[in-house]
Amino acid sequence: QVQLVESGGGLVQAGGSLRLSCAASGRTFRRYAMGWFRQAPGKEREFVALISELGLSTYYAESVEGRFTFSRDNAKNTVYLQMNSLKPEDTAVYYCAASEQRSRFKEDYDYWGQGTQVTVSS
Repeated sequence: QVQLVESGGGLVQAGGSLRLSCAASGRTFRRYAMGWFRQAPGKEREFVALISELGLSTYYAESVEGRFTFSRDNAKNTVYLQMNSLKPEDTAVYYCAASEQRSRFKEDYDYWGQGTQVTVSS
């Protein structure tokens, strides 16, 4: 079993940057692909980014491609989402999640963190 705890959210002006972290418990962390999802008020939870088990491959939603960077440090059981050039439409609760599949679909994720709020002001 994997427990996930996100941190690093906050309030930032448009054009600014934030780095989210997600710390995982458990010795099997490196067996899981990891994803970031986000959910804005009144909207469905949507895929943001995915990283493979060893961090060799990453995939991004078109809306964040070129602005966000997903990385992981398996020695620290932690993943990071560097978010640059933030826009008001990036405002949402951001969740990290673990899956045995490299998937963009939230239904394929077995473990979820509690979420961290990101608010981008215009």
